[in-house]
Amino acid sequence: MSVDGWNTVLVLGGIRSGKSEFAESLVTDAPVVRYLATAPEGDPEDTEWATRLAAHRSRRPGSWSTEETAEDPRRLADVLASAEPNETLLVDDLGGWVTVLLDPDHQPADDVATIAELAEAIRTCSARVVLVSPEVGLSLVPTTPLGRAFTDALGAANRAVADACDAVVLVVAGQPVWLKPTAALPAPSAPATATAPVAVSPGDTGPTPEVQLPDVLTHPAPPAPNQEPGNPWAAPTMALPMVATGLVIQPGMELPMPDEYTGPQAVDRLATLDMPGAGLGVLDRVVGFAAATQATSTPVAWGSVRVLLLHGDHAGGASAGTIAGDSARRATQARAGQGALARLAAESGASLQVVDAPTAAAMEDEPALSPAQVESALRYGWRLAEQAADAGVQLLVLGACGAGTEAAAAAVLAATAGAEPPAVLGRVITDSGEIDDAAWMIRCAAVRDALHRTRRSPRGAKDVLAELGGGDVAVATGVLLGATARRVPVLLDGPVGLAAGMVSRDLAGQARHWCLLADHGGHPAVRLAADVLGLTPLLDLRLDLGEGANALVALPLLRSVLALAAALPAHPSLGGGGPEQPDQTQPDYAEPDFAEPEPAGPGPASTGADEQPASGWRAG
Repeated sequence: MSVDGWNTVLVLGGIRSGKSEFAESLVTDAPVVRYLATAPEGDPEDTEWATRLAAHRSRRPGSWSTEETAEDPRRLADVLASAEPNETLLVDDLGGWVTVLLDPDHQPADDVATIAELAEAIRTCSARVVLVSPEVGLSLVPTTPLGRAFTDALGAANRAVADACDAVVLVVAGQPVWLKPTAALPAPSAPATATAPVAVSPGDTGPTPEVQLPDVLTHPAPPAPNQEPGNPWAAPTMALPMVATGLVIQPGMELPMPDEYTGPQAVDRLATLDMPGAGLGVLDRVVGFAAATQATSTPVAWGSVRVLLLHGDHAGGASAGTIAGDSARRATQARAGQGALARLAAESGASLQVVDAPTAAAMEDEPALSPAQVESALRYGWRLAEQAADAGVQLLVLGACGAGTEAAAAAVLAATAGAEPPAVLGRVITDSGEIDDAAWMIRCAAVRDALHRTRRSPRGAKDVLAELGGGDVAVATGVLLGATARRVPVLLDGPVGLAAGMVSRDLAGQARHWCLLADHGGHPAVRLAADVLGLTPLLDLRLDLGEGANALVALPLLRSVLALAAALPAHPSLGGGGPEQPDQTQPDYAEPDFAEPEPAGPGPASTGADEQPASGWRAG
């Protein structure tokens, strides 16, 4: 697509404004384009309408495929949901779609639900999508009931689709005016510094002290291509809005997208390799993901990996059934190189950094965080991703350990995806392996009461973090945004990371395209969030080793797949090298050499103890 940084674009405009031509110009360089025609054929006697349709058809290149959806308005959402990542869809237009939707032949129907289904399909679509829609809200209110029904339905559709799209542009007299994302307004009264709370252990009392949070590391606009060939993963951050306090994290941020061509090219290349059998199966998605994020059709296995373990508790009923201080004990274990996560990190050669997030208040009684804490937490997470990119990290693994994290994730899903809390809250398992249904009901009640308390509150990204998400979800959201800005892929694992992915959609819809989910772990919240975000789990191991540990179990397999795909030659029938000939000067067999191996030196686990913690919140 010609416009970088967006996955979905809504093009609005009046009659003869040039909106369709502008939308077509956005997809001229896409290799695969599907044109979704929504308008009915109309009256055969209406030659003027037939001429308009013919003009649209004549402008389409011969390489485009055309698909008619006028017979069933619900089919448009199905086509978007089933689209492949390497496709580009051009929907022209929503006015024709609404016309069919209101047609008596399709009634009775729930028009509101159908529009909501379309918006959700756009939000979760893995393909690049450009939608065209007429803007009729600037004219007079129609004098006929049918006209009013059309304008009302189209206005509702435009609002829902604009909210779901990454970008919106209004074409007036052939001139595009970008409405979303919008430029940041300056904040003349912004304070000179931002503050962040220090994590307080459960036994501490009194007010939480505040310390100065360091400025976020920022960079100028990206240099010309190939300026830094030695470190393709650490590309500079794009130009972003700034004020006196540093980076402004706001809805509609313009962040980079993975390369849309190299991913499909890498997957196609797998079919040419000299490997037996049917190949890599579903793991070919790993190759496509790595190729897109590394911008090469022959991606290499991730070398430098950093695990970020976010430690933040949630007060109130969210933590029912957990042992007080247990999450702090596990965080201390990880810092000392002990426990499942640290040992798996050592086996994988990954560094481990434990980050303390602020404790969230009881969401059923009051906001989990203050707005100032949310801003600090977002910038702090961004800084963590910046530091990793500056250190040459090629893959981030995001995990969390904290009391009440599952309930907080369920609350975020309920607020952002309309989920029912009991359906996304996993069973509470005690240390003895027993199911604690009483604790589960307390968690459900806490989420229910929190949603009731906030029923009239805004549902923006920062509002959800402040009211329901808490410190760990806010920091995780900042990590996803910062990693996206620096083009560093993230391996998600567990409810906190997926909840952060849901929140990040409103801040930068590009973030989800830099995320990979190795396994859902059997957790219902992870399953639902992954489905909404379009993240298909690669494995179904149902491990329950804690957030981050499940991903590290899968990491060696993912690395092996990438190494194999990069090293294998093409099949001899396709011009690859033939089989190696044995050395005829050697005998058919030789006695094995049983030389005593040299003893290996000690290999201490890389636990992040030697990582330099960032000031602000304590980070191990």
